[in-house]
Amino acid sequence: MAVEGTGSWRDEPVRLVPHDPAWRALFTSEADRLQALIGPWITGGIHHVGSTAVPGLDAKPVIDIAVGVQSLEASRPCIDLLRELDYLYAPYRAEVMHWFCKPDPARRTHHLHLIPTGSARLADEIAFRDYLRAHPARAAEYGRLKRRLAGLHAHDREAYTSAKSDFVAAVTAAAHAWRAASNATGSGEKGGT
Repeated sequence: MAVEGTGSWRDEPVRLVPHDPAWRALFTSEADRLQALIGPWITGGIHHVGSTAVPGLDAKPVIDIAVGVQSLEASRPCIDLLRELDYLYAPYRAEVMHWFCKPDPARRTHHLHLIPTGSARLADEIAFRDYLRAHPARAAEYGRLKRRLAGLHAHDREAYTSAKSDFVAAVTAAAHAWRAASNATGSGEKGGT
């Protein structure tokens, strides 16, 4: 995959580590930087998503951040601005989000997703996170699956992600049903953490 401003894309191997409580503070610090830099484009909050946002869950030590924006077109100026924070843009799933990694594909600390506010993609990211936070047994099951797949696909991130897709889809559907059944109106957390 070609990345703007770089040569060829060289992925870091898939490496899982036990949950680190410091990940929450790393997210908060980065969210503050993002708010200061691209605040005018943020319409749907800054959210800590992915496995590092779920206490107790093994994860790649990469902070995943989803930012709600008005639209992909309206947020295009952010692509250049985000270089100031060392984010590299990649046209990965360009039809649903602007995707970035930091500082380099071969050594990642952050993934950033600019996703239209109100889109199914943003709702899915938040629902998946919230469901795993509220259902530790399901999170543990996900952790076991991730460990097994990381062993099988350590040098192929696409295969690793693809192999998780059925589980993620099932949990996401369960998360939306859980929210509807409990009349939840959001994550219950301020600041999108």
